[in-house]
Amino acid sequence: MDYSWNWSVLFSDTGIGTETYLSWIITGLGWLFAISITAWVIAMVIGTTLGIMRTLPNKWARGIATTYVTIFRNVPLLVQLFLWYYVLPTLMPISMQDWWYQSLSPATSAYISAAIGLGLFTAARLCEQVRTGIESLPKGQANAAYAMGFSLPQVYKIVLLPQAFRMILPPLSSELTNCFKNASIASLVGAAELITQIKTASEYTQNTFEFLTYATILYLIINLLLIFGMNTLEKKLRIPGMLTGGKS
Repeated sequence: MDYSWNWSVLFSDTGIGTETYLSWIITGLGWLFAISITAWVIAMVIGTTLGIMRTLPNKWARGIATTYVTIFRNVPLLVQLFLWYYVLPTLMPISMQDWWYQSLSPATSAYISAAIGLGLFTAARLCEQVRTGIESLPKGQANAAYAMGFSLPQVYKIVLLPQAFRMILPPLSSELTNCFKNASIASLVGAAELITQIKTASEYTQNTFEFLTYATILYLIINLLLIFGMNTLEKKLRIPGMLTGGKS
């Protein structure tokens, strides 16, 4: 294969001002973190709310949460992202359309669409994790709390949720890394995240192998750091006798 390797291509000038390809990669990382963190916050808030609704005695609450999970888990993320970016803005009131199309930059509108789409998709998966965590707790704990005079919100806030989240930390680690990896799909709606910058730099330089290698290393480092952080948190918050089989 007649290919000219150039591993120092990151430090080459792009020909646009004084920018180097490294600065493009750093910009892409910034957007990647912005999309992923915003989506994760959305997913945690909505997923926790829906997870609680799935365990309430009210059938309407359970039905609404179940419908949400059924829809968002069975429609591909890419389709949801296209709906948020291409379709839903056209359904907004005229004043909001003017703001969306004229006031926001393309990068900002792509970021908002990607963060919302990814957040709502991840929320459906988190909902099931939260529901599983709550349902895995002995029913006697909730009954004891009711017997002590706790209200329903107090039972969830003080008794059930703190333990449920400690129980589901391992699957939450997986969902968090998936959230960061799935953010790469935002490149398909023009978000200037890491993959978009990698593709652009590859087209400018034809050094595709080098840039894909750098992207692989960066994703690997990000996800290993996330897993390390979540494992550390899991060990710190471990419930003795429940997560270790009584070993600690």
